Amino acid sequence: MLTLYLAPGSSSMAAHIALHEVGAEFEARPVSLAARETRTPEFLALNPAGQVPVLVTPEGPLTEVAAILFWLARRHPEAHLLPEGAMAEARAISWMSFLAATVHPARRQGLEHARTVWAQAEARLGDGPYALGAAFSIADIHLFRLFWRFRGGATLEPGEFPRLTAHHDRVLARPAVQRVLRDEAATGYELPR
Repeated sequence: MLTLYLAPGSSSMAAHIALHEVGAEFEARPVSLAARETRTPEFLALNPAGQVPVLVTPEGPLTEVAAILFWLARRHPEAHLLPEGAMAEARAISWMSFLAATVHPARRQGLEHARTVWAQAEARLGDGPYALGAAFSIADIHLFRLFWRFRGGATLEPGEFPRLTAHHDRVLARPAVQRVLRDEAATGYELPR
């Protein structure tokens, strides 16, 4: 059985969504960031960085959103969350790297910088319904969670980021996303402003 350590509304939301998308059997273990539950010796034994998500697998703990999403997609090919072929896989990893290294830390550098980075994501998204074109993938899960959080903390101008907004709304309608939003809201968000 898999165990996901998560903090509702945090980056662990992406792993939570992916677990439901692939239909994996798992136990969700919410931790409180405010109560510093990621700093306990037990948690630090799983992830010395003291961060969520942590997915405990039969092979050991996995950390980092991109790694967890990639592992789940490879472990559950029937869910079609990772495209086939070396170039298609590389494009998915390119998106995941961009999201982790550029988009995710942008909000810490101020709203104007974040808007500039989101404009890059808007251009990169293109006209396809999803990040990699026609098919939903792990890149869409990661992109959705980051834009969901950005929209929740910033006032967008009318018509700002139309592709990202359309993408957000498309992913938001997925049953796995609706379930995670419901479950995590019921637990309670402790997100910084």
